[in-house]
Amino acid sequence: MTSFMEVLSGALPTNAILTGDVAAPYLTDWMGELKGEALAVLRPSTAQEVSRIVTICRDAGVVIVPQGGNTGLVGAATPVTKRAAVVVQLGRMNRIRRVDARDNAATVEAGCVLATLQAAAEAEDRLFPLSLGSEGSAQIGGLIATNAGGTMALRWGMMRDLVLGLEVVLPDGRIWSDLSSLRKRNLGIDPKHLFIGAEGTTGIVTAAVLKLVPRPAARATAWLALSRLEAGPEFLSLALQHAGGAVDACELIPRQGLSFASAHVDSAQSPLDPTPDWAVLMEISGPDAERLQETLMSLLEVAMDRDLVCDGVVAASEGQRRYLWFLREAIVEGQRLAGFQIKHDIAVPVAEVPEFIRVASDRVSKLDAHVLVSAFGHLGDGNIHFNLSPSASADPADLSKCVYGTCLEFGGTISAEHGLGRKKKKIAKDLQAVQTCPFEIESLLDPQRILNPLSES
Repeated sequence: MTSFMEVLSGALPTNAILTGDVAAPYLTDWMGELKGEALAVLRPSTAQEVSRIVTICRDAGVVIVPQGGNTGLVGAATPVTKRAAVVVQLGRMNRIRRVDARDNAATVEAGCVLATLQAAAEAEDRLFPLSLGSEGSAQIGGLIATNAGGTMALRWGMMRDLVLGLEVVLPDGRIWSDLSSLRKRNLGIDPKHLFIGAEGTTGIVTAAVLKLVPRPAARATAWLALSRLEAGPEFLSLALQHAGGAVDACELIPRQGLSFASAHVDSAQSPLDPTPDWAVLMEISGPDAERLQETLMSLLEVAMDRDLVCDGVVAASEGQRRYLWFLREAIVEGQRLAGFQIKHDIAVPVAEVPEFIRVASDRVSKLDAHVLVSAFGHLGDGNIHFNLSPSASADPADLSKCVYGTCLEFGGTISAEHGLGRKKKKIAKDLQAVQTCPFEIESLLDPQRILNPLSES
């Protein structure tokens, strides 16, 4: 590999090549569960430099693992492979090239941090409607490669729905650029969808044109106790009828999740006393604060009359709104601080969410009588994070197989928004949870399989 490194050194600036101790932080996944090896971590600053890297690696047969903010939960950006590999970390390609309020579009490079784009859009009185817990470090390229979801997917869709155009380095080193902001262009197959959600297996995203929307003038946010778990989907349906397209989010909150948060995260306390078994955090937005509040109060009145909601608190200020969302994110941090956990990012049809949670909880409890289940997340689109804190004697593999198998029985998917990565690839094949077509496309575009061959871990 000496000659390979020499060729790289001749093609890239010295500060773009990291080895040794300075490269180590890029070789472990965010969860700390995977540790990989790489000849080097490469930090290009242009698409042309990425193109050179791909060409050099292709000629040498060296695997390329693209990496953004390294906030993923399935190990897709960790170089765990049987072949020699490099990590291509895109954080230096972080410019916002353009924010166009009239066109409601922004052109950004792959290394741009999500929160930076959100702030730039807000400065133009616009909103980039993707919101998730890691937005302070997650990068646009990685969010595109994993087709990220988040809390506002109910209204605005996932990352795939927010991408208008892409610039991508292909497996042969060519740069394919279609940085268009057109909303309609019906010319056959749209190539950008080959790269969104592909986890870097079909090409390396280097820039994108993304949708913006007018920033809402007002929001109304409520934390509501459900009378029973089964009331969740019915309440959501009622909210959509009352508020129409104004419902941004509807998050399911379990008592167990709040217990983790209260025990391990400073200032995290349930807003309701007593803490209900199940609650929802709902937010609607629009141009008129007074009308929005009227809509929310009308919705709550009907929901209580129908015995869907039995208690609640409505945010009376931006500070209170932020605190309610802080609690939602504290569920994640609280369970992490509580100890070892097994994450499951699944989705089932919205109407099936309550029954899935009951059946899956019962089944994992039979495998591990002391397991703690925290089933929370995006009720609005059926994406539940069915996370487990098992006992020391439990078999994590058996528990996960149980959860995923149950999910498939309910017509669901074993990966709703996090991707398959290295952690889920094998179980997806074992359970026949993924059709062969995506893998055939990867091989067709990259016959040498040098771009992130996830199945080689």
